[in-house]
Amino acid sequence: MDGVALRTRSRTPSARCPRCGRSSTSVHGRYERRLADAPLGGLPVVITLLIRRFKCLADDCPAVTFAEQIPGLTRPHARYTPVLHGQLVRVAEVLAGRPGSRLARKLGMAVAKDTLLRLLREAPLQEPGSVRVLGVDEFALLKGHTYATLLVDLEARRPIDVLPGRAAQPVAQWLAGHPEVEIVCRDRASAYAEAAKQAAPQATQVADVWHLWNNLTKAVEKTLTAHYGCIRAAAHAAVTPRQELEPPAEPDAMLDVRGRPRRIVTTIRERHRAVQALLADGRSLRGISRDLDLDYYAVRRYARTPNVDELLVKVTQRRTLLDDYKPYIYRRFTQGCRNASQLYREVRDQGFRGSRTGVNYYVRQLKEGTVTTAPPPALPKPRRALRWIMTHPEHLRSDDAIGLKEVRAACPELDATVEHVRSFAGLMHDHRGEDLPMWIERVRQNELPHLRQFAEGLLHDLDAVTAGLSTSWSSGQVEGQVTRVKLLKRAGYGRAKLDLLRTRILLRN
Repeated sequence: MDGVALRTRSRTPSARCPRCGRSSTSVHGRYERRLADAPLGGLPVVITLLIRRFKCLADDCPAVTFAEQIPGLTRPHARYTPVLHGQLVRVAEVLAGRPGSRLARKLGMAVAKDTLLRLLREAPLQEPGSVRVLGVDEFALLKGHTYATLLVDLEARRPIDVLPGRAAQPVAQWLAGHPEVEIVCRDRASAYAEAAKQAAPQATQVADVWHLWNNLTKAVEKTLTAHYGCIRAAAHAAVTPRQELEPPAEPDAMLDVRGRPRRIVTTIRERHRAVQALLADGRSLRGISRDLDLDYYAVRRYARTPNVDELLVKVTQRRTLLDDYKPYIYRRFTQGCRNASQLYREVRDQGFRGSRTGVNYYVRQLKEGTVTTAPPPALPKPRRALRWIMTHPEHLRSDDAIGLKEVRAACPELDATVEHVRSFAGLMHDHRGEDLPMWIERVRQNELPHLRQFAEGLLHDLDAVTAGLSTSWSSGQVEGQVTRVKLLKRAGYGRAKLDLLRTRILLRN
């Protein structure tokens, strides 16, 4: 094999026994030992050592003979020099098994994948030391089934431990061994809150503001969906008498562009009716999921939504690529242009990205009299209106600001929701956590059940939420480390156990 071969031996006249430490000059025998060293110019290097075996001169030493070790070069039973050993460990930290073996071979360090994994598991881990500010979060080993907990030193900005599961007990045991922890940053999971309360009563718990804002966003989205009828009614009322539309059809009778009943609307209504009926009979959500052969989370969504119209908002308000061009087609049609191909070419020149088929269907409806009025102004999607509400007013574009103004004018409840959102954003931005009880009381004065549920939920974790709104500490670093952990996990193709993943997480700091 092409490479560099070196032959050497030790010239020291004596060696010390590893058992008793006594020096010996009595040579019992010699043998050759081969060590792989770091590559030289991309070529593998092999060092052949002439090793002497000495006799131990101490009568009471259990070792009769021993082999000499050269400091900085050899270790008992080692097949790699310390330099090559360190390089292989670094490769294993980044790429682990097969990928690391392929890369090492190309660099002149032939090694088996199992050897890399063994070296990785044997690598010493750095002790966490004293931790003052601790971040805690979970990540999925197998989503929906197996989880683990990541602990991060927020001041040192590095992971310090990985615990199995996401229950309170492992975290509590870790905190019990670190009484120096003063601040615990976490999400709103009750398990971590209970662990910190039980094992670290001296620490201040800080609820992450991103999770608070995310929970508020979900509550606002539910509120917007529940009151979307107000936006729809205001849009119909804004149409002039000459363009007055016929009353909208029932959701289950809505048709697609081909004039056929929309199957998804009927399916949602039937499933909602079946779930509500079984729920009234006392069936559990798991039992309903098995009976109807539906996903558990879908069943839970149907069970938690008493009004089926809230589920149908996103379905019935789906827009097509042609919606923005229908007013132009209608105007050209009334001016006498009835050629669908010509109209398609005109809207295509204006930026229409759809196919000719959609234009043909709409023109056919105009010819047959199915559509007799100008298309109404397009309603904003619930998600788009949600983005208007959750965005800072100074960062809204002019047309978005006008759309938000129309939404607020259409529904007093949504207008109050916007005010509550902006007040909460002010608490976050100005670190005024002490004003949170006043904000909760203002929310309680409005008939906004979803927003009220969010506000009252804050009372169960009031101290941590107040601290989260009052300090600059958050779980942002922890979320970044979780993202890196996901990369390491996926690079292992899901075959690595938790101990190997933990080693890779803690070594790559």
